Amino acid sequence: MILNILLGTLSLLGIGFSIIFIKDYVKHKNELENNSFAKLSGIGFLVNFFDALGIGSFAPATALLRIFKQTEDRVIPGTLNVSCTIPVICEAIIFIKVIDVEIITLIVMLGAATIGSWIGAGYVAKLPEKSVQKLMGTALLITAVVMIMSKVGLMPLGGEAIGLTGWKLILAGFVNLILGALMSAGIGLYAPCMAIVFVLGMSPRVAFPIMMGSCAFLMPVGSIKFIKEGSYNRKASLAITIFGTVGVFIAAFLVKSLSLNILTWLVILVVTYTSYTLIKASNQNKNVSTTGLKKECITN
Repeated sequence: MILNILLGTLSLLGIGFSIIFIKDYVKHKNELENNSFAKLSGIGFLVNFFDALGIGSFAPATALLRIFKQTEDRVIPGTLNVSCTIPVICEAIIFIKVIDVEIITLIVMLGAATIGSWIGAGYVAKLPEKSVQKLMGTALLITAVVMIMSKVGLMPLGGEAIGLTGWKLILAGFVNLILGALMSAGIGLYAPCMAIVFVLGMSPRVAFPIMMGSCAFLMPVGSIKFIKEGSYNRKASLAITIFGTVGVFIAAFLVKSLSLNILTWLVILVVTYTSYTLIKASNQNKNVSTTGLKKECITN
């Protein structure tokens, strides 16, 4: 019953968002951008296919949109949010239905991430980006090392549990609340959510409905704001939405059929890669700040 309510709510969010998106698209159909629907479709399929495998879509989508010059940098944030909303909602519905996870654990973690995002909009986004990136990158790197040690038998971790109780559930909810808040600062939820699921002894598969469900509840509201402000690329968003959804369904079958051993190594790779990108980004921010300070000193 509760699971049906959860899935029904996600479906309503998707329908409501789609109505607003389509109405805006039709209204501006004679003002569409001069870009390639074919290239955008390929980008949409590729990035959302890997998103459903836990890699994330925003970073590769940003890179591909810029490489192929398919949209202005100014509207990339809005385009990413609008174009990936439906694929993410589809991911959440698919994985919640096909992967077993205890309903209390699912509700606690989804609710915590949603509350965290609401809080983060006012507070966490004001934190120094460089510090957050370095902290998260270091934490994920340590987690990746611990996960590798567990795989080679040096530190038993992970498991096949589909839910949590007691202090583990409270800790998982608190961590997901923080991760939801950090999304407002541009820190992705996927990799750290995978890490906490593994460290607390749950099956790696359980991370997929949890992390995708968390994002599915967060994205529609922000995306609607971008639509109403017209701060997104309409043609790109439509192409990526359609073909990204196709990519999600194909990838979902792979995740469902992968062995736990392969899936665990996939999680380790995702966590390690995300750690590297965060630490690299924090160092780049440091260099930018230092350069800016030098310029300011010279000017003065």
